[in-house]
Amino acid sequence: MTDVSTTDAALDLTPQQPALDDQTSDDTGPAGNGGRDTLTVTDNRTGQTYELEITDGTIRAADLKQINADGEGLATYDPGFVNTASCRSAVTFIDGDAGILEYRGYPIEQLAEHSTFLEVAYLLLNGDLPTEAELEEWVHQITIHTFLHENVKQLMQGYRYDAHPMGMLMSSVSALSTFYPDAVKIADVDNRQLQITRLIAKMPTLGAFAFRHAQGKPYVYPDNRLSYVENFLAMLFKMSEPTYAADPRLVKALDILLILHADHEQNCSTNAVRSVGSSQVDPYSAVAAGIGALYGPLHGGANEAVLKMLRRIGSVDQIPAFIEGVKAGKEKLMGFGHRVYKNFDPRATIIKKACDDVFAVTGVNPLLEIAQELERIALEDEYFVKRKLYPNVDFYSGLIYEALQFPPEMFTVLFAIGRTPGWLAQWSELVQDKEQKIARPKQIYTGHRTREFVPMAER
Repeated sequence: MTDVSTTDAALDLTPQQPALDDQTSDDTGPAGNGGRDTLTVTDNRTGQTYELEITDGTIRAADLKQINADGEGLATYDPGFVNTASCRSAVTFIDGDAGILEYRGYPIEQLAEHSTFLEVAYLLLNGDLPTEAELEEWVHQITIHTFLHENVKQLMQGYRYDAHPMGMLMSSVSALSTFYPDAVKIADVDNRQLQITRLIAKMPTLGAFAFRHAQGKPYVYPDNRLSYVENFLAMLFKMSEPTYAADPRLVKALDILLILHADHEQNCSTNAVRSVGSSQVDPYSAVAAGIGALYGPLHGGANEAVLKMLRRIGSVDQIPAFIEGVKAGKEKLMGFGHRVYKNFDPRATIIKKACDDVFAVTGVNPLLEIAQELERIALEDEYFVKRKLYPNVDFYSGLIYEALQFPPEMFTVLFAIGRTPGWLAQWSELVQDKEQKIARPKQIYTGHRTREFVPMAER
């Protein structure tokens, strides 16, 4: 394979400068290209020039295969897909520089203030906000599918007492595919809708059962007289009382948290759902893959890391020393900065406001004072401002979850429940996208070649 790192093998990607004459026109675009959006590439290995079409700020990777000097078409190397568009999607828009997050064109700030989680789920899945009648029917369909098959409950009861709730959630969601074998008929629109409804309805039940299992408490069945979030809280915390009545402020705060986590473009877990879904597997198996990706500490576990950081700081007077440790590379500042948002995370502003309502009910988390002072110092310190390190959604969400009496291992389960509509919207979009193919990335092979087998006695 030709070493493309050498000068002779380099591609000339120097921008072509148009001549400064009368060729420039408002009608034809940049001079010399006839109004076409193209990229001209010269392969210095052969001297041959190629013209690649630019569409929506991208070139098609397949177009690079025509650049063929060594018998193999050119490919791109992009670990983590940090600069590769894998799909076209109309679900979620993010402008990281401006701090904008929109679901189907609606700003997250408006949805968090005026909408409910199930209304947002409908929006993500269908493209538009529901009418009153549509929302009533949608809520009804979700409500009547909240119960689990008794065998699923028995499956969950078989886990060790200290099983991680995310492991229980991932495996039980995957197991649902065996209870609904018709889910493999993904080309059937009505069947897809049924499976989507089932999964959104059953996720809180599965999450609550995992929570109760860890505490050694009996599982609480759904109460379909309650709203989606009220029902979830009842399954989590109900004891001997006939009906569990959650404080409306806590219901609203948790509803907002679910909305904020409902989708976030092509993140790690969504990419996992799409990648597995590209094999045309059922949605339960695809979403189980997303839960597995979310399980990882680099994705869903950030808010737990924030709490650990705040506890390690211990008190407000220890913050300056911690800040100096961060600058020296001895400490990690968790909950600040984001791979996408380079200005501020719009979800963080919303979630910070939700803290007030929660703490009015539960009492102020003693870590809040440390968090607020740490945020104040970081936002004023040139070191962090220059690096655009602003609080993200994880900075305050852990404080709210802890105030709601969730142990840290449940934080990611809550994340997964909120993200389920987004995963399913992305999966549904994938299934209907005629451009999509089964995921099969290329690789750059770095191992041995053509080795002779050595008998055991000679090794």
